Amino acid sequence: YDGWYGGTALLSSRTNPFPTKKNPENRVPQILKNLERYKIDVLVSIGGDDTNGAAKKLYETEGIPVIGFPKTIDNDLRTRTIHNYDGKEIEAVLCPGFPSAAEGIMNFANRMRTTCESHQRICVLEVMGRDAGWLTGAAFYGGAEVSLVPEFEITKERKEVFFEKVKEAYMSSPKKAIVVAVSEGVRWYDAVKDNVDVVYASSEVDEYGHARFGGISGIIASEISKRLGIEARAQITGYYPRSGRCMEYDRRLTITLADKVADLLLRQEYGQMPVLTKIVKSIELEEYNTTSIDMGFVGNRPLQNEYYDINKYSFTDTYSDFLSHIVEKPEINQFKYDFPIVLPQ
Repeated sequence: YDGWYGGTALLSSRTNPFPTKKNPENRVPQILKNLERYKIDVLVSIGGDDTNGAAKKLYETEGIPVIGFPKTIDNDLRTRTIHNYDGKEIEAVLCPGFPSAAEGIMNFANRMRTTCESHQRICVLEVMGRDAGWLTGAAFYGGAEVSLVPEFEITKERKEVFFEKVKEAYMSSPKKAIVVAVSEGVRWYDAVKDNVDVVYASSEVDEYGHARFGGISGIIASEISKRLGIEARAQITGYYPRSGRCMEYDRRLTITLADKVADLLLRQEYGQMPVLTKIVKSIELEEYNTTSIDMGFVGNRPLQNEYYDINKYSFTDTYSDFLSHIVEKPEINQFKYDFPIVLPQ
């Protein structure tokens, strides 16, 4: 393994060790048996809120020595990482996996601009993010003019304002082409049902009770076309941000937090999770910029108000500064042409 290859050599599982409606089987006895059988002294849980939440419960109820490790491209696991900006300290989140995914989404959004310009259309880009819009912000960083996130539902009233913002952005665009970025977990007003809800790709739930989201971009694109009379197309990024090689920042962040895990193991400090203390550039990713937090405080951390402007339907300069520490912003160009306009006689 060269340290750059994506994915996980350990493989991945959505298995919940505790009984659920999806699977009433209690797997805890099997876990205890396997820990003893394979002489495992400490369990290191690598994942997001669900994985580390289950590990925390094993630690609290069974006394299993556990150390958590934050890993999620949604970047919604609370790490209490401080972002210093404009003289203020803002509680941000930074988990391994997010930097590479953010770079992928940023470049995806940036590349979509060329086809939008060629056809003078609107592209609605759907990005992973069940409960938080951290990753969708990367599309904004890559040039998306309008963004929607799960933290702020689109009511009937806000839906009308959204269409106005889209039209305004499109008409002010020199090439009559824009990218609209939306999180998969956006709660959208349905005029037929007269309610606000997410769009499900499947009604089947996993062992943590989550149904699979997907398809919101198609609905929004269709409604944009009908309401504004402007051609709009949907593009789902899907598993693209999860795939491929990890970027330099991500690799350094993971190694830095892994060093902290080793320290916790040596100190036998269980029930802890290593985190970055503050948002820093890649060169400053060292163990002295890490700490550990009690897994009892592990939970979901949505996008903060400082990072998203609910009235502009877009991310803020504060978010841009946050992401600038992690990825280099691409040069956002537009196709330059000055063809003569030939009118029929």
